[in-house]
Amino acid sequence: MFYDEAKIYVKGGDGGNGIVAFRREKYVPRGGPNGGDGGRGGSVILEADAGLRTLVDFRYRAHYRAERGQHGQGKNKHGRSAPDLILRVPVGVVVRDATSGQVLADLVEDGQRVVVAAGGRGGRGNARFVTSTDRAPTFAEKGEPGEERWLVLELKLLADVGLIGLPNAGKSTLLARISAARPKIADYPFTTLTPNLGVVRLEDGDSFVVADIPGLIAGAHQGAGLGLKFLRHIERTRVLVHVLDTSQPGEEVLAGWRTVNDELAHYNPELARRPQVVAANKMDIPGGEEKVAFLRERLGDSYRIFPISAATGEGVQELLYHVSGLLATLPPPAPVTAPEEEKVTALAPEELTIEREGQVFIVKNPDVERRVAMTYLDNEEAVRRLQVYLKQKGVDDALRRAGAATGAIIRIGKFEFEYVEEP
Repeated sequence: MFYDEAKIYVKGGDGGNGIVAFRREKYVPRGGPNGGDGGRGGSVILEADAGLRTLVDFRYRAHYRAERGQHGQGKNKHGRSAPDLILRVPVGVVVRDATSGQVLADLVEDGQRVVVAAGGRGGRGNARFVTSTDRAPTFAEKGEPGEERWLVLELKLLADVGLIGLPNAGKSTLLARISAARPKIADYPFTTLTPNLGVVRLEDGDSFVVADIPGLIAGAHQGAGLGLKFLRHIERTRVLVHVLDTSQPGEEVLAGWRTVNDELAHYNPELARRPQVVAANKMDIPGGEEKVAFLRERLGDSYRIFPISAATGEGVQELLYHVSGLLATLPPPAPVTAPEEEKVTALAPEELTIEREGQVFIVKNPDVERRVAMTYLDNEEAVRRLQVYLKQKGVDDALRRAGAATGAIIRIGKFEFEYVEEP
């Protein structure tokens, strides 16, 4: 089964916790702290694999979590870092953040990787907090939480040439004629329900990849027929071969040509400007020559028209060599990037915002949220250190300006506290 879109949840592993420990050897008075650091959590990584063709693996499993780092131990033993979780996807996948729509990566090369959820760093053990004024700290840090997000994976086939046209124009028959691909072929519309790929090899040694796209109808860019689901697979192609059914009356053939090109322009105006060759198919049926003459009269100034018969092979070689020569003059497709208005700028470390929901005040700042998550809240010394940090960060002043009073609930990340005004 061909699946070209998936939505998945990914979470990097949390860092391991640092611990509080002290030397206990006999005859070693005041041995000092020796709590080790936690290990780093594993990251979730997407890797392009040329051996994969669809996103079917993500159809039955949507949640992926990397392992957390190992906790620190006494005697300054640091925890082991967790291995990364590598998810393999087909070449040609565009990765977007499901919330913002931001393009995170366009995986167009075999082996290309992108970290989509970084693992958290390990927390520091108490041995790391020794100072000249505190020789025996009794607190440590928890591991940093790993990143988490929902992703949308969108597969756009990597093909040099796209076969486009109305349903039943003969695209699948042409693909079967020019390559080893064996798409389903039958005499009824929408026989092709999924895109098919084939490799064309010419006698001079040149080769290129052709994609057979399911037939387009009026309204395809709005979801009519199968158009909206598969128009994306044309985006990476460099040349379009427009297959026309010359067994129809001349005006109908021309109207079909206009319909398909209108849908391309509505979906993506750049597609309408892409190099396009017309393949006047079914020349083995009587009357084909008159249709070709009609098309050349109407389109000949703008498009090269090749009379062919996909069923018998007539004229196909001339079409293929022309397409091959055209490809040699064109640059490879550019990777997909996010429009400027879609790009999301991360919250600056010094920026602090307070949102209010009734008597709940929500503090938003990445550094503050991370610091709270890494604090042992059942350790008095750790909490006292956190209070000093929050005051230095300006959180107390920001809460007072927002109207927080004693008894209000303060939410920072996943944690809630009761606010107490200073006397």
